[in-house]
Amino acid sequence: MGVSMKKFLKTIIPIAIGLFLVWYSYNATTAEDRTQIITNISNASPFWVLLSVGIGILSHISRAVRWNFMLNPLGYRPKLSNNIFIILMAYFANLGIPRSGEFLRATALTTYEGVPFEKGFGTIVTERVIDLIMLLLVIALALFLQTDIILDFLSEKGVSLLGSAVILGIGIVGLITFVFLIRRSNSGFGLKLKNFLNGMLDGVSSILKMKKKWHFIFHTFFIWGCYIAMFWVIKYTVAATIDLSFSQLLVAFIAGAFAMSTTNGGIGAYPIAVTAALSLFAVPEVSGKAFGWIMWISQTLMVVLFGAISFILLPLLNRNR
Repeated sequence: MGVSMKKFLKTIIPIAIGLFLVWYSYNATTAEDRTQIITNISNASPFWVLLSVGIGILSHISRAVRWNFMLNPLGYRPKLSNNIFIILMAYFANLGIPRSGEFLRATALTTYEGVPFEKGFGTIVTERVIDLIMLLLVIALALFLQTDIILDFLSEKGVSLLGSAVILGIGIVGLITFVFLIRRSNSGFGLKLKNFLNGMLDGVSSILKMKKKWHFIFHTFFIWGCYIAMFWVIKYTVAATIDLSFSQLLVAFIAGAFAMSTTNGGIGAYPIAVTAALSLFAVPEVSGKAFGWIMWISQTLMVVLFGAISFILLPLLNRNR
């Protein structure tokens, strides 16, 4: 199979899965429930939706500021406005072609700010590593705050506390063994994974060498605080979710975060994952789906609108470059 065909399949398969999930979700819902979901979405308070969008924009601006903390030690000081436009363009591109946004970011940074592609791309990879670490921290926080509900869920599935501990232990031992074998491997696949792991460690350690590392750490927590906050305020758009606690919504947030990586921008998968997570807290399916769709639609429209504007403004404002 040619390289172009592989790239085509990597692009089209997530889109096809997303559209299938939309179709499946639609057909798995009765006409009465569909009407109720649409009613909940149309009755959503514009104030809370716009507040969520505004918080999302703040997270993108903070990410643009943080990006310069990684680029400055390399000898480059891009304009903040260019960083913002490039980041919004990248998110927009990812809706069409998964992971294309990372390459677009590095390419645009080279075009408009003269930063070599490999250096710009290296900072973006470091960002992704930091985002992964933050997601793991959020998962750990959710497990700590919602231990009882998670254990009850596992118990319903036939997994006891002892069984959970055994599974966790096996997972930890398996991970340590896997890393050990990879570090000793000389195969092509093993060397690629070894380079990836080394790159992750280098990316994390590079933060400690920054002059403004505490500024970087502050913006990192601010970005993820915004992610959670823009999800949290949406609870006020659906009556059945208003009384949910922070920790309960955190579980749904994590489910949505994983769904975002399965299809383009989480299309189809995001509302399903959020609905399933909210059902753990006795939120009716109709309300859960309405919540998921309100969150997904508002944030996707934000990315499309501001991403498209950025595609137009970036070259116009940098005509001399």
